[in-house]
Amino acid sequence: HQRADSDTLALTQELLAVMLGTNRSSVTHAAIKLQNAGLIKYTRGQLTVLDLEGLESAGCECFRIVRAEYER
Repeated sequence: HQRADSDTLALTQELLAVMLGTNRSSVTHAAIKLQNAGLIKYTRGQLTVLDLEGLESAGCECFRIVRAEYER
């Protein structure tokens, strides 16, 4: 999201699964939870970040560590 300069990303659940090293059903489950929480909107092949701060808060501390290292 930060490097795309857009709230909307063209990503399939299959591609996300490959990127994360998991199966598609796990991505589907996570996307449903994030969508129900109002953090993202996911439609076929298109993910839109609705609440970036909320999404970052929902993630583990790994995100903040990696982000700080990248910015450094």
